[in-house]
Amino acid sequence: MKVISTVAQLREVVADAKKAGAKIGLVPTMGALHAGHVSLIERARQECDFVVVSVFVNPTQFNNPDDLRTYPRTIDADCAKLEAAGVDVAFVPTVEEIYPEPDTRVFDLGPVAEVMEGAMRPGHFNGVAQIVSKLFDYVKPHRAYFGEKDYQQIAVIRRMVEIEGFNLEIVPCPIKRHDDGLAMSSRNVRLSAEQRAKAPQIHHILAQSVEDSMNNHDIKALRQSVVDAINAVDGMEVEYYQIVDAYTLQPVAEWDGKQPLVGCVTVWMGDVRLIDNIKYPKA
Repeated sequence: MKVISTVAQLREVVADAKKAGAKIGLVPTMGALHAGHVSLIERARQECDFVVVSVFVNPTQFNNPDDLRTYPRTIDADCAKLEAAGVDVAFVPTVEEIYPEPDTRVFDLGPVAEVMEGAMRPGHFNGVAQIVSKLFDYVKPHRAYFGEKDYQQIAVIRRMVEIEGFNLEIVPCPIKRHDDGLAMSSRNVRLSAEQRAKAPQIHHILAQSVEDSMNNHDIKALRQSVVDAINAVDGMEVEYYQIVDAYTLQPVAEWDGKQPLVGCVTVWMGDVRLIDNIKYPKA
């Protein structure tokens, strides 16, 4: 595995791989890698000949300076995991390499970026579009892989691809969970032992809501039941729970029990912000 820190080097090695006829897969990450990231890499290895993984904590997508400061950074462990997973190139740039000058681009991301995370974290998705568009430009991959834990982010990136005219396939990959149901996240390492023991209840409550929805199509009642159940767990506080159209990500008021929906939740446990989602109806 090559560890590369400059854009020029990255362009060069990817160009050589393309000249040899390789299909290029890209897995953008912010590091602090876990089995969820590895599952994306495994999918990329299955479908591509040459896999690039970026490890970069992107400052422009953080609207909370404390979150940026405390985001876990484990570059040596990350590179070891990437090499073990069979990655061809680890792209590990500095902030100065990615942003030699401020990125002032503002993307017209539309309604998918205005709800949920977009409403709670102003500027977040514009920052995501900035870094992902840069990575797509550097690598020009055939496919790029993203985890469905960040369900809204995938919709935003698809919109960015549309307006920027990138020619690639966005590949969404299922949420990877611990055995107890907690969605894998780099932020989980910040949970105390007591918080970590309670955190799986987020997924269990969402899953129960899907079971309940088989007999009750009242969206307002389903949403409120999830909020109440999570808030009833000591130390948990729901920031939002929205049940939205799976494609437009807009909130729905009525449901026929068949239309594909996604329930997206953000929960605070102390100063740790966890996100998760689940699909309606039950498969």
